[in-house]
Amino acid sequence: MTLLHLSFFSAFTLSSLGLAFHRTHLISALLCLESIILSIYIALSIWPIQTQTSSPSILPILILTFSACEAGTGLALLVASTRTHGSDHLHNFNLLRC
Repeated sequence: MTLLHLSFFSAFTLSSLGLAFHRTHLISALLCLESIILSIYIALSIWPIQTQTSSPSILPILILTFSACEAGTGLALLVASTRTHGSDHLHNFNLLRC
Protein backbone atom coordinates (compact mmCIF):
# COMPACT_ATOMS: atom_id res chain seq x y z
CA MET A 1 0.00 0.00 0.00
CA THR A 2 1.49 3.30 -1.03
CA LEU A 3 1.53 6.43 1.07
CA LEU A 4 -1.15 7.97 -1.14
CA HIS A 5 -3.53 5.06 -0.60
CA LEU A 6 -2.81 5.07 3.11
CA SER A 7 -3.61 8.78 3.40
CA PHE A 8 -6.95 8.44 1.57
CA PHE A 9 -7.88 5.37 3.58
CA SER A 10 -6.97 7.05 6.87
CA ALA A 11 -8.92 10.22 5.95
CA PHE A 12 -11.98 8.13 5.12
CA THR A 13 -11.62 6.04 8.28
CA LEU A 14 -11.10 9.01 10.58
CA SER A 15 -14.10 10.80 9.08
CA SER A 16 -16.26 7.71 9.50
CA LEU A 17 -15.14 7.28 13.09
CA GLY A 18 -15.81 10.97 13.75
CA LEU A 19 -19.32 10.56 12.38
CA ALA A 20 -19.91 7.45 14.45
CA PHE A 21 -18.55 8.59 17.81
CA HIS A 22 -18.72 12.41 18.01
CA ARG A 23 -22.37 13.11 17.35
CA THR A 24 -23.05 16.03 19.65
CA HIS A 25 -23.82 18.75 17.11
CA LEU A 26 -25.43 18.54 13.70
CA ILE A 27 -22.73 20.75 12.19
CA SER A 28 -19.99 18.30 13.25
CA ALA A 29 -21.90 15.42 11.66
CA LEU A 30 -22.25 17.43 8.45
CA LEU A 31 -18.53 18.24 8.45
CA CYS A 32 -17.69 14.56 8.86
CA LEU A 33 -19.97 13.71 5.93
CA GLU A 34 -18.29 16.36 3.81
CA SER A 35 -14.82 15.04 4.62
CA ILE A 36 -15.94 11.51 3.70
CA ILE A 37 -17.20 12.74 0.34
CA LEU A 38 -14.06 14.82 -0.21
CA SER A 39 -11.78 11.83 0.42
CA ILE A 40 -13.86 9.75 -2.01
CA TYR A 41 -13.66 12.54 -4.60
CA ILE A 42 -9.89 12.87 -4.33
CA ALA A 43 -9.42 9.10 -4.48
CA LEU A 44 -11.58 8.85 -7.61
CA SER A 45 -9.75 11.79 -9.18
CA ILE A 46 -6.34 10.23 -8.63
CA TRP A 47 -7.45 6.74 -9.72
CA PRO A 48 -7.02 7.26 -13.53
CA ILE A 49 -3.53 8.63 -12.90
CA GLN A 50 -2.64 5.62 -10.77
CA THR A 51 -3.93 3.15 -13.37
CA GLN A 52 -2.40 5.18 -16.22
CA THR A 53 -5.54 5.30 -18.33
CA SER A 54 -5.98 8.05 -20.85
CA SER A 55 -9.77 8.22 -20.80
CA PRO A 56 -11.23 10.84 -18.45
CA SER A 57 -13.78 9.72 -15.92
CA ILE A 58 -17.01 11.60 -15.24
CA LEU A 59 -17.50 9.92 -11.83
CA PRO A 60 -15.51 12.47 -9.77
CA ILE A 61 -17.60 15.31 -11.21
CA LEU A 62 -20.80 13.45 -10.32
CA ILE A 63 -19.52 12.85 -6.78
CA LEU A 64 -18.66 16.54 -6.45
CA THR A 65 -22.12 17.54 -7.71
CA PHE A 66 -23.88 15.26 -5.24
CA SER A 67 -21.60 16.57 -2.50
CA ALA A 68 -22.69 20.13 -3.23
CA CYS A 69 -26.34 19.07 -3.15
CA GLU A 70 -25.76 17.23 0.13
CA ALA A 71 -24.07 20.27 1.65
CA GLY A 72 -26.93 22.56 0.64
CA THR A 73 -29.54 20.18 2.00
CA GLY A 74 -27.57 19.70 5.22
CA LEU A 75 -27.23 23.42 5.80
CA ALA A 76 -30.95 23.93 5.12
CA LEU A 77 -31.75 21.22 7.70
CA LEU A 78 -29.33 22.85 10.13
CA VAL A 79 -31.03 26.23 9.81
CA ALA A 80 -34.51 24.72 10.07
CA SER A 81 -33.66 22.62 13.12
CA THR A 82 -31.94 25.54 14.84
CA ARG A 83 -35.00 27.71 14.30
CA THR A 84 -37.45 25.10 15.60
CA HIS A 85 -35.41 23.54 18.44
CA GLY A 86 -33.19 26.44 19.43
CA SER A 87 -29.87 24.60 19.03
CA ASP A 88 -28.12 22.07 16.85
CA HIS A 89 -27.54 19.45 19.55
CA LEU A 90 -28.45 16.05 18.20
CA HIS A 91 -29.76 14.78 21.55
CA ASN A 92 -32.57 17.38 21.39
CA PHE A 93 -34.03 15.79 18.27
CA ASN A 94 -36.62 13.14 19.06
CA LEU A 95 -38.08 11.32 16.10
CA LEU A 96 -41.00 9.99 18.14
CA ARG A 97 -42.41 13.48 18.79
CA CYS A 98 -44.46 15.16 16.09
